[in-house]
Amino acid sequence: MEHVVGIGGHFLRARDPEALTSWYRDVLGLDADEMGQWQQEAGPTVFAAFPDDTEYFGRREQQSMLNFRVRDLDAMLAQLRAAGAEVAEETEEMAGVGRFGWVTDPEGNRIELWQPA
Repeated sequence: MEHVVGIGGHFLRARDPEALTSWYRDVLGLDADEMGQWQQEAGPTVFAAFPDDTEYFGRREQQSMLNFRVRDLDAMLAQLRAAGAEVAEETEEMAGVGRFGWVTDPEGNRIELWQPA
């Protein structure tokens, strides 16, 4: 049986695609080329389904949540706050998994940041 070998893309609807792309580049440091291609570092990727009524993603209309791996969660959250981004005050730690924090992009999409254990 054939199987998928990785995530090939993540696509977002946006009121202002250029501004949102710039935010991901300038605030999160997602260095994609003009075609949107980005070479990420090797590492784990989690694929998980959540109950339909989850509040974990933020607003109810958000059907999925993007999760980015980071090296230093505290430094990334400080950088985001300095850039004026909407950053959740709380962080969470899961033993053996790592630490998590959250930021909301300019179009209201909640993003999870993960510093693996």
